[in-house]
Formats: sequence, structure tokens, C-alpha cells
Amino acid sequence: MALILHIDTATEQASVSIAKDGILLHQRVNNRAIDHAAWIHTAIREMINSSDGLCQLKDMEAVAVVAGPGSYTGLRVGMATAKGLCYALKIPLISLNTLKLMARAIKKEAIPSQLLCPMLDARRQEVFTALYNFDLEELVVPCAMILDNHSFSDWLSTNHIIFSGNGSHKWKLLTQHDNAIFSDVFYIASDIAAMAAAAFNEQEFSDIAYTDPVYLKDFYSYHA
Repeated sequence: MALILHIDTATEQASVSIAKDGILLHQRVNNRAIDHAAWIHTAIREMINSSDGLCQLKDMEAVAVVAGPGSYTGLRVGMATAKGLCYALKIPLISLNTLKLMARAIKKEAIPSQLLCPMLDARRQEVFTALYNFDLEELVVPCAMILDNHSFSDWLSTNHIIFSGNGSHKWKLLTQHDNAIFSDVFYIASDIAAMAAAAFNEQEFSDIAYTDPVYLKDFYSYHA
């Protein structure tokens, strides 16, 4: 019966939430990426206070953080907060990949034969991306990719691929392939809760001392 605190400051919309066995109990959301650092600690405190004593920090059994890729500053804020809480509470850290979370969300409207390709805008013609099958196994490992007309051409020749995320808008302008499908689906707090619960059950914990954000490149900001 794991009670887990989740922290996500990787993209424009940040969230903090609490779930028990993957079922969301409480959450707070912030839509201004520039405010994530100032918002996060207040949001956690307000969320705890709103639970009427039913969810206290001392009751948490793990902290899950969306570790990236994403906003450079946001990732640092989220990871530092998660690590600090894990140290103070002496509980394990769960590190979640943004792209895999996005793929999990895409899967809700996919069929087993389709591949899943999340894309996050990384400025200019570059995106953070990966490619997954329906079972969320990596076919292309997470990377920073500069898009051109031939990106994913080999995969598209034999597969229908669902592209999603704010980076997929760039790709939509470049490809006319009939096997390319575009979706506006993005992950939400309940997706984070479900993935974190699965990691907890498998004891897939990260080393607090050595876990870093997944940057994929040196610097990225939504407000550069």
C-alpha cells in the first residue's frame, strides 16, 4: 500500500501529487514554467495541509520525480527537491523518464501494431525524442535529434507511428508520410502515479547520491 509523492517540473506544466498504490489522491498544478522554482515547495505544503492530516510527509514511502528530458532549470528544481525530501525522510527515490511517460499517455489511443514517438521541443529544428513499441520497449533510445525530411523514414516505411508532444508540430511540417499519425495527447498526474507505483512494486529505485537529471544536451529552456 505504497504512498508516493510525485514531483514534475520537466515541462511547461508542473505538478506535485500524492497517490496510494497508483491511485491519485491529491494534486497541485502550475502552468507557468518560469514560476516552478518558487511554486513547488508552497504547492507541496498546501497539498499536504489540504489532506486534513490524512497524508503527511512522514507517511510517504517514496518520492518519484520526472527526471527529464525537458526544461534545464525545471529538471534541476524538481530533482533537487525530490532528493532533499528523500534524504530528510530516509525514503527511496524513483526516477521517471519524460519521454516514456509521454509514450505511456499515447498508448491510451494506440493499437498494438502502432509505434509511439514522443517529441519535446528542444529549440530550432531539434527535439528530444525516442521510439517505443506498444509494450513501451525502447526501439530508439532517448536522444536529442535534429529533424529533417528523412527522420524516421526507415521506421515509417513499415510501421504506423503516433507522434505526440510539442516537438511533433515541427515534424508535422516536414513529413507527408501516410504512416505518420499525430496526436495532442500528453501525460497527466495519473500517468505519473501509475508509472511510479509500478516502479515501486519492482523496487526500481535510483541512487540518491548519483542520480542526475536527464538533460540529453547541455542546456535547454522554454524561455531562451
